[in-house]
Amino acid sequence: MAKLTKTPGKTIDVAHSYAVRLMQHLVVPTFVIDPSRHVVIWNMACERLTGVAASEVIGTTKHWQAFYETKRPCLADLVALDRPEQLPEFYSEYAARGHNGLGFSAENWCVMPKLGSQLYLAIDAGPIHDEAGNLIAVVETLRDLTDQKRGEMALKELATKDGLTGLSNRRSFDQMLMTEWARAQQAQKPLALLFVDVDHFKLFNDRHGHQAGDECLRAVAAVVNRHAMRPLDLASRYGGEEFALILPDMSRDGACAIADEIRCAVMALRIAHGALGAGEHVTLSVGIASHIPGDLNGGPDHLLRAADEALYAAKRLGRNRVICAERLLAEFAGLGREPEPVSAPTRRQSA
Repeated sequence: MAKLTKTPGKTIDVAHSYAVRLMQHLVVPTFVIDPSRHVVIWNMACERLTGVAASEVIGTTKHWQAFYETKRPCLADLVALDRPEQLPEFYSEYAARGHNGLGFSAENWCVMPKLGSQLYLAIDAGPIHDEAGNLIAVVETLRDLTDQKRGEMALKELATKDGLTGLSNRRSFDQMLMTEWARAQQAQKPLALLFVDVDHFKLFNDRHGHQAGDECLRAVAAVVNRHAMRPLDLASRYGGEEFALILPDMSRDGACAIADEIRCAVMALRIAHGALGAGEHVTLSVGIASHIPGDLNGGPDHLLRAADEALYAAKRLGRNRVICAERLLAEFAGLGREPEPVSAPTRRQSA
């Protein structure tokens, strides 16, 4: 058999041609940019993933348009520019695998303008150097993790939400209270807490049944949730017929106004009650506390206890009312006597 011989230049050309064809037919979505960040390869799998044809991006620096609506660097760009310090700016989850040719890894949501739907992509980008150590290309590969990410988000949602009302559950409440207390302590701003309790709920269940009781709780929860309007406000089901509302950077007067809006909104629903010893319609009692955390406050348990005592004072004074712990103390101080201890089933403590 005759031996095939090639000159070094032709050998390089054949190898390059083979590498390009191999990359074009990879099942993994892949694109390659040169040192000036122009696209030199955009394989068929990448076309299928993004909906963008190779002819639209080859020779251009417009590869970002396949993934985002506004201009921003892709991971391959950051590798080409050698800017690991910019990873936190553009990617919530990332890893710089080191310099000297190891590249970056990251994950993020991409809006995918051509597809009209978001995808959660795992991205790897690595440089290719010549024998002299000069950058000649950057290869970026992509994996679609959308279904996996949505599954994780759904599990997280189940772990943090109350099944009946859809509000945050007790676990979420405890975590948020600790976080916001620390934030308020650092910023020296007030943190308000509302405890909202459905009056005579056991009597309601006895009279109307548990299905009606569940419907009542869902209706009250919807009202409470409507008043968690700011990004850091948290409405939660604390347990049973009791709800809690965390309001960061909220003064006592502001919290009292919101509490009374909630109480009046539930009255306006006119949910029939009518049990012996209860009113004609479902009402609420609300206890409020608003503190600026200080060295003497002793942590969020202090806020919990204050809101707890205010709630049970509202119950004791006849229900269907809003009681603020600070105002209650001020009134007793004005009368020149200590407030009587309120008898509550349990003293609340944060987890």
